[in-house]
Amino acid sequence: MRDYEVPVLLNDELKIHFELATNSIRKRSPKILHKKGAYLNQVFNFILKDSYMHPHLHPGKEKIEKMYLIKGSFALILFNEVGQISQKIILEEGKLDFIEVPAFTWHTYVMLSDEVIIYETMEGIYEIDTWKKMASWAPIENSLDAENYLETLKNQVDV
Repeated sequence: MRDYEVPVLLNDELKIHFELATNSIRKRSPKILHKKGAYLNQVFNFILKDSYMHPHLHPGKEKIEKMYLIKGSFALILFNEVGQISQKIILEEGKLDFIEVPAFTWHTYVMLSDEVIIYETMEGIYEIDTWKKMASWAPIENSLDAENYLETLKNQVDV
């Protein structure tokens, strides 16, 4: 259920952040809306099709990640504790455009359109060492294996 109003993005912001994503090795750019130390974290993520996000989970019962699709489409992939895919959920404009990822749930994204914008919220004060736990069974971002792993994930998404 949507319990936060999604902020408005200006056209100039779209252009700037997709340009930043294009020039980023990660192929994404965040627009962070919350202030440091805020309990409610609010971020727009501008993500390009070939962006690989290391599968991770958010440890903490309050860390329910709420995703609001603003533009494009992507597959949210959930994993079990050993890295096997347990669920694939397609988010796309005009269809399913909101989802909550429970705390302690391994997940990543596969972009299905060239440009994707996701507005994300999560409760809890951000601390770099405790905010997320990276999956040991998946390659780290920008590693030699990451590109092949992303292709494997893309091939397993039914669209």
